[in-house]
Amino acid sequence: MESILAKISIMLIPALLAVMAHEVSHGLMAQQLGDPTARLLGRLTLNPFKHLDPIGTLAVLFLGFGWAKPVPVNVQNLNSPKRDMILVSAAGPLANFILAILSALLLRGIALLSQHFSAQNHVLFMVLKPLALMAAFSLFINVVLAVLNLLPIPPLDGGRILTGFLPTRQAAFFSRLEPLGFPIIIVLIIFTNFWPKVLIPIVYKVVGVLAGPHILVVERVIHFLFISS
Repeated sequence: MESILAKISIMLIPALLAVMAHEVSHGLMAQQLGDPTARLLGRLTLNPFKHLDPIGTLAVLFLGFGWAKPVPVNVQNLNSPKRDMILVSAAGPLANFILAILSALLLRGIALLSQHFSAQNHVLFMVLKPLALMAAFSLFINVVLAVLNLLPIPPLDGGRILTGFLPTRQAAFFSRLEPLGFPIIIVLIIFTNFWPKVLIPIVYKVVGVLAGPHILVVERVIHFLFISS
């Protein structure tokens, strides 16, 4: 029980921020481009209860990736629907990349503070250690969400970005594949080696660049959260 509570305490806030920032960014970009739907439905908020999808939240806690309820966007309200949907779709992964960079900077800052002060201040060390673990998980989960959502499979953001670049006829055909998108993703992740052989190496490459010498902290956190019993 203590192990489960420790894992939840590390994951909960970073995971909530990651999925909420992703969805709110979609809504904010749509608002800037002429569609107020998300604002009118009260979705431009960091209140987690407005965004949480129960299954998506459990997936984050147990699998290391997940999703929130999609922010509604009315394409017809956008100033230039085809172009603007590219920008709206890209806003979510971009928000996750920004959070990943901020998390990496926080992790590096905590490491510096720990080197200089924690040896003399036990209380400070007790505060900095869980913050470092949360920053490491935040870096990981935000990179995972950004990379996963950029896959060119509708309804993922990458699929909608690709749709925006396709000619009208091909875009219409590709959009019709959207109901099959999540089954395809589930099959790829659960029943093939796509997750460990393709996605995870990309994720760790990006995490490694951002974390630098502190990549070992991220690896220890991921091992504790998802591998150790």
